[in-house]
Amino acid sequence: MSGLASLALLEGVWRLDRRIVHDDGRQNRFEGTATFTKTGPRFLEDEDGLFHPGQSAQPLRATRRYFWGQTGDQVEVSFADMRPFHCFALGVSTPSATHLCPPDRYEVAYDFSAFPAWRAVWRVEGPRKAYEMTSVFSRGPA
Repeated sequence: MSGLASLALLEGVWRLDRRIVHDDGRQNRFEGTATFTKTGPRFLEDEDGLFHPGQSAQPLRATRRYFWGQTGDQVEVSFADMRPFHCFALGVSTPSATHLCPPDRYEVAYDFSAFPAWRAVWRVEGPRKAYEMTSVFSRGPA
């Protein structure tokens, strides 16, 4: 298979391990689950887990929600309030996308080449932020 062939393949529970490496050397991590549930023509992605802000701080409960839809051969990812986030090509092993939120820039590189394991690597830059965030998805609960 080349890339993600269908959004239906995302349905279910995924273990989610996320690492955030800031350009100044700070590191954070998130460990939890991403659950994809079909709702109408879209899939709802609910992330739930613990955010570890640093070595000396206590973990915090964190949640995030997105909608994933498909138009033709494009995957359209939206924020929880349905504002567009980014789009990428379906059926491509390593699609990429950019989200501009001036003055910040978010660039993502997905890797579906070893699906069902997959990853998303975000490079984020702006006047008050500069980091790389790697999210690794694998089947099964955290």
